[in-house]
Amino acid sequence: MTGRFVIGEGYASYRGPSTDNVQHRHAAFQVTVAVKGEVVMTDESGACHRDVALIVPPMVRHRMSAAPYLRTWFIEPQCSFAAGLRERCGAGITAAGDLRGLREEDVQIAGAPQSSGTLDPRLLAAMEALARRDIQVTGAAVEAGLSPQRLRALARRQLGMPLARWRIWRRLTRAARALVEGQSIAEAAITGGFADQAHFSRRLREMMGLTPTAVLPMLRPSAARSDVDGD
Repeated sequence: MTGRFVIGEGYASYRGPSTDNVQHRHAAFQVTVAVKGEVVMTDESGACHRDVALIVPPMVRHRMSAAPYLRTWFIEPQCSFAAGLRERCGAGITAAGDLRGLREEDVQIAGAPQSSGTLDPRLLAAMEALARRDIQVTGAAVEAGLSPQRLRALARRQLGMPLARWRIWRRLTRAARALVEGQSIAEAAITGGFADQAHFSRRLREMMGLTPTAVLPMLRPSAARSDVDGD
């Protein structure tokens, strides 16, 4: 069975089989729903979590067990849909059986920045600056009217992670778009802002528990075998 990966503004979604992966943590909320049975995840302590749907907050280390068919959404922390997830999540993996009926249309609003006041507008401004241009966090702090130290503290408190981790996630998203558009893994690495293919592979494994070789068929099922060799 072939999976289907969609990249939207502020979110990505995948539906299809889940393969074995290693412990990892990513800079986005993850919502995974089982089409049949339950989603099974193991956290950093080794505790097993299972439910028809699970939420993983940003930067929470976990490993998802292989399954024949799942629906998964990755939602960036600055987005409107993330506000509700943040309110209901604790510090770890959270059962969310009521999200069993979650649809693509429900998550598409994730691309809109939060307007509820949950996140400081200056933090949102800094994130927008980082998304628009390949600048350092210090430069984004200046644009947001904050000192670098204040911006870093704000990001850790409100996002639960350093902005540098979120920027890596954004680079991975750019690289994934490039793969969808037909670029090779090496080309997509450069497009995403990574030093080389090995750098891209390391970061993807850290945040998704998978290599570009494993991810490419999900993004582009017609990819030639020669395109995926050599992680």
